[in-house]
Amino acid sequence: MAHDHAIGHDDHEHHAPPSGIMRWITTTNHKDIGSMYLWFSFIMFLVGGAMALVIRAELFQPGLQVVSPDFFNQMITLHALIMVFGAIMPAFVGFSNWMIPLQIGASDMAFARMNNWSFWILPVASGLLVLSMFVPGGAAGTGWTLYPPLSIQMGMGMDLAIFGIHLLGMSSIMGAINIITTILNMRAPGMTLMKMPMFCWTWLITAFLLIASMPVLAGAVTMLLTDRHFGTTFFNAAGGGDPVLFQHIFWFFGHPEVYIIALPAFGVISQVIPAFSRKPLFGYASMVYAIAAIAVISFFVWAHHMYITGIPLTGQLYFMYATMVIAIPTGVKVFNWVATMWKGSLSFETPMLFSLGFLFLFTLGGFSGLVLSITAVDILLQETYYVIAHFHYVMVAGAVFSAYAGAYYWLPKWTGYMYDEFLGKVHFWLTLIFFNMTFFVQHFLGLAGMPRRVPDYALQFTEFNMISTIGAFGLGISQLLFLYIVLKARKGGVKATTQVWDGAEGLEWTVPSPAPYHTFETPPVFEGGKH
Repeated sequence: MAHDHAIGHDDHEHHAPPSGIMRWITTTNHKDIGSMYLWFSFIMFLVGGAMALVIRAELFQPGLQVVSPDFFNQMITLHALIMVFGAIMPAFVGFSNWMIPLQIGASDMAFARMNNWSFWILPVASGLLVLSMFVPGGAAGTGWTLYPPLSIQMGMGMDLAIFGIHLLGMSSIMGAINIITTILNMRAPGMTLMKMPMFCWTWLITAFLLIASMPVLAGAVTMLLTDRHFGTTFFNAAGGGDPVLFQHIFWFFGHPEVYIIALPAFGVISQVIPAFSRKPLFGYASMVYAIAAIAVISFFVWAHHMYITGIPLTGQLYFMYATMVIAIPTGVKVFNWVATMWKGSLSFETPMLFSLGFLFLFTLGGFSGLVLSITAVDILLQETYYVIAHFHYVMVAGAVFSAYAGAYYWLPKWTGYMYDEFLGKVHFWLTLIFFNMTFFVQHFLGLAGMPRRVPDYALQFTEFNMISTIGAFGLGISQLLFLYIVLKARKGGVKATTQVWDGAEGLEWTVPSPAPYHTFETPPVFEGGKH
């Protein structure tokens, strides 16, 4: 017996948990990994934001003054790739890592070590993207869409971008496999799929989107790579290829990608709005079906990005109508959120403010998307600043506002301390005002015909560009306030109670599903009042 005990003791000494930096490099804890995703995404958000400020500084007035046209194009490419793959997606994967096990009553993610791996691929991949600026010839100056023939002629920076995108796709696919397996196999007893919190549903469907669309992007950039170095002519008309083929493959990934970003955002909003309305989510089942419908339809609308490539008229009409159809399930969701707030006992803490900002701005972005879905209109507005305005209303208002809503909402749960509510509200109002100042005027620039991706422009566009640039610098600087708020909350201060949001937190767990007993501080409320 003593001998056994001694062996166990030695064993225990041998396997002391790693501390310091090794704890983070080797961790398999879903909360640690979630935190790393969130910190990484915020750092990349600042990096991508700095690139956006280079773009806006150049466009402050006509004439070339800050950077060369070539570097300007590199900034446009890297800003987009880093914001999409390095900032927005990892932020929502961070939320999923933190919250999905807690919300379904699982002890951790299904594949804990793969979870660690899928995170650590990210800094390497993003590093390759940033590094591509410093190789001979600089980064790819193609825009994030990487269209040939330009991308076939680019220098070594393009190869680094292709490799980086492959790694980012690997990371996403591993994360998606993990999320699907966790949600389908590790729910607590009594937690049926239709009782899961909405955030879990949006991520389950998003994970299927990732697995279906990421390999398509990998195929596109692999064909690009072989065109560049191995003599194939997939996209070279001289060898029987077609540059428009690349656009079809790219957008078959690219449109679902938009919803890979938007659906987790919908999930966060569907947690926050009921909590601050003190009511369960209106029309839970219809929300689930709407998300599934959006996901399916997103695969059938890709060529609405391609009206000006010479696709046949019947194709243009099909893509126009298919694109309009996606507005229906999206409308269902918006009405459900509004109905949730209707006659609720509303309070307007920071998470709710960001959710309302999301609701208003995302809907606006949806309407400009509906404008662009009309083929005849899009042919005039394609490649103008109207498109830029549209997708920033959908992406920044859709993803960033909802990510902030989620961060403020769950921060007390993560840190054990309340954040500074006054500073949170200041952060919201600064973000809202500067965001609209930056992007609203771009609708007018686009309608007046200002082309996108150009470092210089005609004099009549000056005033709106000045407003946009001032707004962009204001928007960028005000995000540093969020960093301060989070660091302050982590240090300590007012302790968060078990019911952080006046019983709303209790509402969140017990209305959609019986909370598993071992996961939360408050005892669960099961039907019949028995544990």
